[in-house]
Amino acid sequence: MSAALALARRALGTTWPNPAVGCILTRDARVVGRGWTQPGGRPHAETEALRRAGEAARGATAFVSLEPCSHHGKTPPCAEALIEAGVARVVTAAVDPDPRVSGRGLEMLRAAGIAVDFGLLGEEATRLNAGFFLKVRDARPLVTLKIATSLDGRIATHRGESRWITGEASRIRAHAMRAAHDAILVGSGTVIADDPMLDVRLPGYETARRVRIVVDGRLRVPLTARIVRTASDHPTWFVVRSDVDPARAKVLADCGIELIYLPVDAETGQLSPDGVLKALGARGLTRVLLEGGARLSGAFLRAGLIDRLVRFSAGIALGGDGIPALAAFGVDRLADAPRFSLLESSICGEDALETWGRCP
Repeated sequence: MSAALALARRALGTTWPNPAVGCILTRDARVVGRGWTQPGGRPHAETEALRRAGEAARGATAFVSLEPCSHHGKTPPCAEALIEAGVARVVTAAVDPDPRVSGRGLEMLRAAGIAVDFGLLGEEATRLNAGFFLKVRDARPLVTLKIATSLDGRIATHRGESRWITGEASRIRAHAMRAAHDAILVGSGTVIADDPMLDVRLPGYETARRVRIVVDGRLRVPLTARIVRTASDHPTWFVVRSDVDPARAKVLADCGIELIYLPVDAETGQLSPDGVLKALGARGLTRVLLEGGARLSGAFLRAGLIDRLVRFSAGIALGGDGIPALAAFGVDRLADAPRFSLLESSICGEDALETWGRCP
């Protein structure tokens, strides 16, 4: 099952709207087939493993990181494929939360006389596909906030210089994080200040095309921005107010940008973080990496919509006049502050790397 989870992990960022699943087929104490969910969510992991195993799948045990599907979609049910292949036993880590499946896949297997066990490494499997579980349960993707700061929580000097606070090892790790998410999300201020590409610059990922999303309520991003000029060959979405200038919106659409129109919040007069995430969930996204800026990150924290926080911290201090990682969001009492628990910490080159999970 650990191997099945490792296979599922390599598919993260490529399978939305489907979960990332891994499958190992064993027979006579040896592996006869391996599979993981392919880009775009199909073929599924079980189908891939069965294809590779061929006739060796008959009488085998299938270790699957998530319950095999039982419904007909664009592909036949994986539970049905396992039955037809003659698999003798299926061990699954977690039950699929999708109401079209949720337990039905296991029932279908049992009804066909296949031995079924579930729960092995279930916590790890649920954590790996937390974004898919959130999309099914709360209609929104998992959000990871990534920040790179000085020791005192600054992302730039008071004059705006920010390249580079953290080292090369941290930057490589940050690109690996992009590769493991469906989309990278930033605010318009970050695009205006840094003109980022928001791509994955790692060997072997030259053709990776994670969705680039900009929250730009009033269409402030200039047409000369690299993210606009490259939108025709890289999926790019702008989340905008429903009352934006239609002429300017058409120009961006002609550049290849998909516009997501949302009403503003009646109280704040701004686009609500919850509304943004619900719109992204409706389009199938399961994992979103939020990379700033300070206002957008603060708004999502204030709304309780940051599920994981990853901080790269460099051994440098910039002082109180440096630009903070988060904008003010009005916490009057400690009891009202967003709280996280430390999941892991490590050294990343010359920097410290901490991963925090939101406290329930």
